Amino acid sequence: MSCFMSCCAWLTCGCCSSVASGISKRSARLAYCGLFGASLIFAWILREVAAPLLEKIPWIGRSSHTKEWYQMSMVLRVSLGSFLFFGALSLIMIGVKDQNDKRDGWHHGGWIAKMIIWLLLIIFMLFVPNFVITIYGFLSKFGAGLFLLVQVVILLDFTHTWNDSWVEKDEQKWYIALLTVSVGSYIAAFVLSGILFIWFNPSGHDCGLNIFFIVTTMILAFVFGVIALHPQVNGSLLPASVISVYCAYVCFTGLSSEPRNYACNGLHKSSAVSTSTLVLGMLTTVLSVLYSALRAGSSTTFLSPPSSPRAGAAKPLLELEDMEAGKEKKETEARPVSYSYTFFHLIFALASMYAGMLLSGWTSSSESSDLIDVGWTSVWVRICTEWVTAGLYVWSLLAPLLLPDREFS
Repeated sequence: MSCFMSCCAWLTCGCCSSVASGISKRSARLAYCGLFGASLIFAWILREVAAPLLEKIPWIGRSSHTKEWYQMSMVLRVSLGSFLFFGALSLIMIGVKDQNDKRDGWHHGGWIAKMIIWLLLIIFMLFVPNFVITIYGFLSKFGAGLFLLVQVVILLDFTHTWNDSWVEKDEQKWYIALLTVSVGSYIAAFVLSGILFIWFNPSGHDCGLNIFFIVTTMILAFVFGVIALHPQVNGSLLPASVISVYCAYVCFTGLSSEPRNYACNGLHKSSAVSTSTLVLGMLTTVLSVLYSALRAGSSTTFLSPPSSPRAGAAKPLLELEDMEAGKEKKETEARPVSYSYTFFHLIFALASMYAGMLLSGWTSSSESSDLIDVGWTSVWVRICTEWVTAGLYVWSLLAPLLLPDREFS
């Protein structure tokens, strides 16, 4: 084990200098994204060698532990290291409002130190007792759920912003574009739902649950359009169509996560698991999590600092006119940060929990150890995410009517 750790440390530290020197202030967010992606890949690789590695550690290895348990434990340990790294940064960055704060430099610089600390945290997790990992696995279910909720809110904000930006142009070509994208998205949603009927409702089998999921998805898409086009609702067809496609996609990911031996899962007729299938599925999961974390963490929709240009109404940086001239000039030149550093790192911390749940099968060892994100727990998490998305979107349309005295923006 010491040899293995030495090799990992040597490979990581060897590229620290070259990578860190190329990270500029503008690319810091991408660098954090790359560090998070490295955590995912690291967890996936160690997952494959978890059993022979962990069973040699006295305070972890037990004769009663199975291969699946060792894999789950290794994934959660890497996930916990990543969570502590981003969680600590989130706490350190509380209250950063402008770029004169020295912590702004900490956020954008010091990459060699950050990479070393990140690696040491992951290695240190091998010395953590099993009961701590068990507690973290339980808490990660709630953290992963919160990450999915934030992901849904970001999607809703994106669709409304997209629609408003095209409507504000007030030109015929943009209205045509709105209609084209909306109709195309609805066609894609219903075509995908039809394909789901073929894949997950094979003839000769009673697949009532799958039919219920698919039909519910199609009904929701129809309801979205009806509510959005109602005269009393200030809605638009574009957000409704995009949310419909998203719900159809989430339904597909949920159904495709059904166990391989489930008769109604037409995608898994063969019990053999090819390496290419696992690699493709893992890459899809990594890209999805990275995009969600990067977009959510960079968003100004949540927890924007008061001095941020997008945090609300414009506020003067100087409220006292009798300040000394030199100090006044210094504060006037201070530029506010464009997004909340605390929330940015918090999103990556929650995404670390979510990634840990994906790679550990939501701490369920009932499925094959060769499979990733497969099992009934994964199915219901996806389906519930779809329903929560639908509920939040409908609420965003009906809330101004139900609560006319409140301002919704």
